[in-house]
Amino acid sequence: MSVIDFHAHWTPMRYRTAIAECGNWLSLGPDVGELYNSGFAMTLDERIADMDALGVDIQVLSPTDGFYQYDNDLATTVAVAQACNDEIAEIVASHPGRILGLGTLPMQDTGAAVAELERVVRDLGLTGVMIGDHVNGATYDEARFAAFWEAANDLRPLVFFHQGEACRYKFDRYFLQNAIGNHVERATTFGVLAAGGVLDKFPDLKLLLGHGGAYAPYAAARMDKAYGYFAEDVAGSGGYRAPYKAVPDQSSKARLAASAYLRRFYYDSCTYSGPMLRFLIDTVGADRVVFGTDAPAPMLLTNGVRWIQGLDCLTDEEKKMILSKNAAGLLG
Repeated sequence: MSVIDFHAHWTPMRYRTAIAECGNWLSLGPDVGELYNSGFAMTLDERIADMDALGVDIQVLSPTDGFYQYDNDLATTVAVAQACNDEIAEIVASHPGRILGLGTLPMQDTGAAVAELERVVRDLGLTGVMIGDHVNGATYDEARFAAFWEAANDLRPLVFFHQGEACRYKFDRYFLQNAIGNHVERATTFGVLAAGGVLDKFPDLKLLLGHGGAYAPYAAARMDKAYGYFAEDVAGSGGYRAPYKAVPDQSSKARLAASAYLRRFYYDSCTYSGPMLRFLIDTVGADRVVFGTDAPAPMLLTNGVRWIQGLDCLTDEEKKMILSKNAAGLLG
């Protein structure tokens, strides 16, 4: 069985060439592509060699998140997305059996995002798309995104959620904007899709939460409490009723408890902790966790295949499911 890494990024060569020659590409500067991190300067041959050394058979490449450009003018963002997606498709075509691809979309304009999504799936044949946790502060439960979710529900691409540069968690010391802020973003994405009713309206979405779902698996029980689903708050539970207000006013638009939506998502294995990965599996099911490393970013799950295989807290079957078997649910 092939080992498939669903969480791997790529800085396009056409961007790198333009930066080296004239210092900008489609008006973007040298920091967008993270070339200051050596992994993003690797050639494709070097990337394949690194995959071989790590025991990874297939990487699902997505453009580096700096290319989201949701806050840029629409024409530029569309041009950036199309160029990135074309290059990912070219890499997939030239490396069959080794590379699959995710595109990026101009999410600040839903019509343009849907048009590029259709091109990504129908014309380029990519596996799906990677999008940020919000669009200039707008979250995906808002009505403006309904047409996007309708298209994703019909086309059934993989939609991979990954934070971008515009993190709403603004504490910038000690690298906490990454170490903590990214996880806050992902939990918020889960929360608005579940409580906002999006998952009820669009039942066929294929969704992947990066970084092990971040805080989402741990926040779902608190969301259940907030929406009146904690068992001890149910009428007649144990014969006790609190003599004071013990449940917040109802605010969820969802049909079910938040925890009931956890299995509507897939989660990558990028947790850096065996016990945390064990908790994730016990919470969402071993069949909802896929292998993902965040390569080649500095926060990657270093030597991830060996790490998974060496975890005593996982069964041999669970390791096979994460590394290979569960991929069928996202690639089918």
